[in-house]
Amino acid sequence: MLSVRPRINKLTFHLFGRSLHPELFEVQASRTSEREHYQIRYQITNVGHIILVNVGGVMLTELSAAAQQPLPRQRLLMSHDVAGRRTDEVIYRERIRYCCDFQLEQVDSRCFLAFQQALSQQTECDGLLYQFQSSGRLAFGAMSYVNVETRCRSIRIRAFHTFPETCSMVKSSSLIELL
Repeated sequence: MLSVRPRINKLTFHLFGRSLHPELFEVQASRTSEREHYQIRYQITNVGHIILVNVGGVMLTELSAAAQQPLPRQRLLMSHDVAGRRTDEVIYRERIRYCCDFQLEQVDSRCFLAFQQALSQQTECDGLLYQFQSSGRLAFGAMSYVNVETRCRSIRIRAFHTFPETCSMVKSSSLIELL
């Protein structure tokens, strides 16, 4: 199967208080981690990423997706278009504090290539990295990188997604704390 990132005109960032059906997404890479108080699964999709956290049966899902992606509305806690920079915070069921900061940034081609090179040098133990195939117009494909740092009662997630056709990148940082 060809794994080329589709063109993106508009990206959205969501938080759900539930898991989502896996058949809604084309997952390119996946990893799981477990701590005493929670389990986390993080995945790179053809558009962005999915982070699923299970805290004693309470589910939280962070998702970056294309605006045209059909998504459920049930237990949608947060939804924003990714344009410029945005921060948000949600307290879910008085058990989980979720904070995020994300932005869509367009840069010149030299800066973009330097960022792509820096991402490509990340090692497997540093996080989850996926290199998409070239769309044919450019010599290189998009990249996605998700880094998850787990602590006893908190999770720090950093994600980077590049879009070579427009020299754009989406950067997000999230913090999940168990209260």
